[in-house]
Amino acid sequence: MSRPHAGPPESDPAILTRAIESLLTEKGLIDPKALDAMVDTYENKIGPRNGAKVVARAWVDPGYKARLLADATAAIKELGFSGLQGEDMVVVENTADVHNVLVCTLCSCYPWPTLGLPPNWYKAAPYRARVVADPRGVLKEFGLEVPETTEIRTWDTTAELRYLVLPQRPAGTENLSEEQLADLVTRDSMIGVGLAKAARGETRA
Repeated sequence: MSRPHAGPPESDPAILTRAIESLLTEKGLIDPKALDAMVDTYENKIGPRNGAKVVARAWVDPGYKARLLADATAAIKELGFSGLQGEDMVVVENTADVHNVLVCTLCSCYPWPTLGLPPNWYKAAPYRARVVADPRGVLKEFGLEVPETTEIRTWDTTAELRYLVLPQRPAGTENLSEEQLADLVTRDSMIGVGLAKAARGETRA
């Protein structure tokens, strides 16, 4: 799967961070593999698991879903997820008629309490520019074919306001528990560049 890569030259803080990491590695004070594993954990596991719990609760509890769409910040806080980079949240719902996708065109603003650390491609200049100009084409590069009849809405996250996509609930999940449903929610589905995983035994059209 090809994904938008490469961005502008690294910022001074990024260069300094890499220099410090290199120095600490040379002195044997840190293990690069352990550091990579830690970053992967926060980027793909711990953070997104919080958002997955929010989505699963909305799927099973209509009252919670209504509160989530009306006041996402308060509803997310009900589950204990709030804080830095998640002070002001808006949740946008995917339906058969509308597909939402998130971006931060200025930098890489991202809802840390619900999604963890932003992936590298989210921060890259090509994604930030192209998903606004050609969202359908970018989503196709992620392996997501959105029907021409479905409207695509791009939401620009800012330092003041961060978004989360409420993906559609997969078919065939009526008998799954809230915990099992959370296992189907992916980070990419909450950004809008992917879908929730299909239930076991189900296939997507």
